[in-house]
Amino acid sequence: MTADAVPASRRRPLRSAGKVLPEHARAHHRSMVLQHLFHSGPRSRADLARATGLTRVTVSDLVSSLLAEGLVSELGVRAEARVGKPATLVGLRTDAFSIVAVDLADDERMHGAVLELSGTVLERRSAQVQGLTGGAAVEALTALCRELAGASPLPVLGIGVGSPGVITPGGCVVQAPNRGWYDLPLAARLTEELGLPVHVANDANTAALGEFTYGDATGGGLMVLTVGGGVGAGIVLEGALVHGDSHAAGELGHVTAVDERDDVDGAPLGRPAPCACGRTGCLETVLSVPAIRRRIEGLAPGDAAAALAQVGRRLGIVLAPVVSALNLPEVVLRGPRELLDGPLREAALAALRERTMPVISGTVQLRMTSLDEDGALSGAAVLVLSGQLGVT
Repeated sequence: MTADAVPASRRRPLRSAGKVLPEHARAHHRSMVLQHLFHSGPRSRADLARATGLTRVTVSDLVSSLLAEGLVSELGVRAEARVGKPATLVGLRTDAFSIVAVDLADDERMHGAVLELSGTVLERRSAQVQGLTGGAAVEALTALCRELAGASPLPVLGIGVGSPGVITPGGCVVQAPNRGWYDLPLAARLTEELGLPVHVANDANTAALGEFTYGDATGGGLMVLTVGGGVGAGIVLEGALVHGDSHAAGELGHVTAVDERDDVDGAPLGRPAPCACGRTGCLETVLSVPAIRRRIEGLAPGDAAAALAQVGRRLGIVLAPVVSALNLPEVVLRGPRELLDGPLREAALAALRERTMPVISGTVQLRMTSLDEDGALSGAAVLVLSGQLGVT
């Protein structure tokens, strides 16, 4: 299977935000060739030279190396009407390697999969995580990754993990209160234990990568709001993932949304609850999956719908200044559809549109993810594609 198995409309490149240094030139050129094959499908060496701006000699040398690595293959000559030697097509071997991807957003279970480079899921596994924190949670994650790697029918290119919390580009979890992880070098520890390259990023960021690369994103910018054991957001602007000064961009779950005086719109949410971060009244104390379930437990259908709308309205109030400041055309919700897609989403969109200028409110969309539960897994796979191949 080659990259043309992935529809072009569902493959979007991320813009690199880093400066390319001379000593990194070959790696950069290699990633340019791989990105073009991944996003555009099989091409001839001459096509690749024209598309990348590299010389034919450079492209030929890079393709030879990629052939030796088993990452690309020659697919035969292209039928052409013009006079001359037919061009030989080269394609990315998306079925030659696999990627192990794990999503830790769920408050009860961690979910993992083995995927081809095209994003096709080959195997799935999950493991209990409810109540596990600190070292016990790391051990459970290590065991799941080892199980998935062992189940892969193909050589594993690397492992991608989407985790809650503030995480550095090097895969160190600065803080993930719900997991009890602080200054944890998670990527390095898993790499040492498993003997495979491991890439770790915030789970909301990985969900944004998945939606942008494989989903129905418009390409004009988006926020993916992940609602699970906590609440986090991943933001892509102009093709680049937004990290922030302290790698904490998108931490909307810890914006104070409820306080003692709270009676916005005559719809009090009750006393502000303590949050795992040590503060009270954070958004995730009302919007996280456990908080929503507690709020609607035992209520009649009509009362449950009203309670969900109340939470949704508060979400819209929190989203409005962010959407306005960044002029985001769409916000994507990821989490249990039975809780989010209905009164909660509708009330959030109504509040969002009420609190933004017509030029923004007239076009902004608030929708559920198009990738269902595989969104963050696809994004975790993009972490590996980027880290190991330079493909984004």
